[in-house]
Amino acid sequence: MEIIISNTNSKPIYEQIVMQIKEMIMNGKLKPNDPLPSMRKLAKDLHISIITTQRAYDELAKDGFINVIPAKGAFVSTQNNDFIREENLRRIEKGIQEICTLARQSGVTKEEIQNLVTMNYEEM
Repeated sequence: MEIIISNTNSKPIYEQIVMQIKEMIMNGKLKPNDPLPSMRKLAKDLHISIITTQRAYDELAKDGFINVIPAKGAFVSTQNNDFIREENLRRIEKGIQEICTLARQSGVTKEEIQNLVTMNYEEM
């Protein structure tokens, strides 16, 4: 599992870890029941504090993406299909908001946007 931490990123390190692990789960690189590195190992590999990795794992567990089992480790949740769908819907909504903002600024009508969405969706 490769996680890249950027010091130039405005997001805190734990959020960078959360985002990258969520992305790996959502795109299928990490499958249900796959083990994650221990908090200590991840902290050592990334040269960061164990407190930072613990915060990232706590956030992932809170969101339902992983299960942390004391003395066993952290594993990708088997119930994450609903969470993945919700996360993807959230990302779609964010993208639509950006598209609508750009469309309004450019004088593009709602009907033109709907046609573009329909054409793109049907092409896939």
